[in-house]
Amino acid sequence: MISFETSPNQYRHWKLQIEGEIAFLTMDVQEDAPLVPQYKLKLNSYDLGVDIELADAVQRLRFEHPEVKAVILRSGKGNIFCAGANIFMLGTSSHGFKVNFCKYTNETRLAMEDACRFSGQHYIAACNGTTAGGGYELALACDEIVLVDDGNSAVSLPETPLLGVLPGTGGLTRLVDKRKVRRDRADVFCTLAEGVKGQRAVDWGFVDTLAPRSRFDETVLERAKDWASREPAPKGPGVHLEPLNPEVSQHEIQYHNVKLTVDPQTRIATMVIRGPEGAQPETAADMRKAGSDFWPLRAFREIDHVLLHLRLNEPEIGLLVIKTEGNLDSVRKMDEALVRERHDWFVNEVLLFMKRTLRRLDVTSRTIFALIEPGSCFAGSLLELAFSADRSYMMDNPDVEVTIALTELNRGAFPMWNGFTRIQTRFLNEPERAESVFQLQQPMGPREAEKAGLVTFALDDLDYEDDVRLAMEERASLSPDALTGMEANLRFAGPETMETKIFGRLSAWQNWIFIRPNAVGEQGALKLYGSPQRPVFDWKRT
Repeated sequence: MISFETSPNQYRHWKLQIEGEIAFLTMDVQEDAPLVPQYKLKLNSYDLGVDIELADAVQRLRFEHPEVKAVILRSGKGNIFCAGANIFMLGTSSHGFKVNFCKYTNETRLAMEDACRFSGQHYIAACNGTTAGGGYELALACDEIVLVDDGNSAVSLPETPLLGVLPGTGGLTRLVDKRKVRRDRADVFCTLAEGVKGQRAVDWGFVDTLAPRSRFDETVLERAKDWASREPAPKGPGVHLEPLNPEVSQHEIQYHNVKLTVDPQTRIATMVIRGPEGAQPETAADMRKAGSDFWPLRAFREIDHVLLHLRLNEPEIGLLVIKTEGNLDSVRKMDEALVRERHDWFVNEVLLFMKRTLRRLDVTSRTIFALIEPGSCFAGSLLELAFSADRSYMMDNPDVEVTIALTELNRGAFPMWNGFTRIQTRFLNEPERAESVFQLQQPMGPREAEKAGLVTFALDDLDYEDDVRLAMEERASLSPDALTGMEANLRFAGPETMETKIFGRLSAWQNWIFIRPNAVGEQGALKLYGSPQRPVFDWKRT
């Protein structure tokens, strides 16, 4: 079972060094320490294990080192920055693993960009040599790319000419959407296996700065200091992220606030989130004192780990059922405190992490049903889970109170990848309703919630269990491929952004290409990489 928990003292491939407002994140991949012992991680190439450490480092910099304003992403190897995703890992992995690997690396790069935009931590890629494929995509996620000018070092996206696949970690999209590279130049670049170097790399917009090897480290540090100078004074001492330490059995994972139960026979997983209990911190100082045990942070870290576990360790689970347990007013009170104290750096980081977790749910390739039942606490931040679901079922029981409630956090704290809130996305054809629902009396019962358009079905308690069971059985009988495509298309309603292109367009095409014989057949380009045999293509275009 793949674990997504790690910490700097466990890193094998990265070194994190803090020097005041500058952090040095050094990629020094140990080639004999792959996640699976089927390949060597040569030339600073990476696999999922390398990226799990990177994602952890990005997260810890935000919570544990708020004093850091610039992060120098550099290589621990001479004359090479990063050769990208390990090709032999991709060539020997299952289709599902390849797709989920690309999705996870995309989310990690987007977290780096999110840190720049909202946390004032700017990443500078110090490309001291060959920067190819996923290595260049890693650099593209940074705020600035500094390339050594030595006559040999180049940046490249060679996936199409060499491997018959795409630069699937956002490479194509970041070139034209983020860096605004001209389409014709991007076309040349993406079919030029050797890449582009020197002044042309700057002139065409593929890198920002050139530096001779004699002044390379000095130039990178100068650029980092310049980025750091643009940010305000340090925000205070950081908060250490303690390990989650769940109890794991064959079909259940129990965290402090979250429980996941898996039924392999029905291919259904149930995630139950327990709301805050007892007295909770109400001031930013007390929230920081609670640290990683602060309920919103811990609960959403647990949800995040559950989603990752389902992706990589439970590939045959087709339906995720989300339930909550607890006091509705306790969740509302917690949300009110978060809104009131959101000016504090720590509270802001908690809200940003909750946003990223909900976005991971949005791109989870599982059917998602939310069940709102007696004892549920779907309010505010937890109600966003129901808004993320493909359907929500709310029990209408005249003898037991079942309610939901909006809070101020639903108004804009957790935008989706399309830049809209989930309520705005829900009412694309009636934008005025996205605001008017906040005028409704709170909390709302089943009929009021259904009339307001906030739940899919409000079902009489006599029919509830049978209707929900039949809906689940029907869903489980449908093609998982068709459902993945259907759900992804429906979830990306509204405006198109760089992020929706990455997940809704680029990932979909890469998913398709990964099963085509031109890439992964016995004579496909990805399969034959590194051998003297040339690939054989089926020349028909579809």
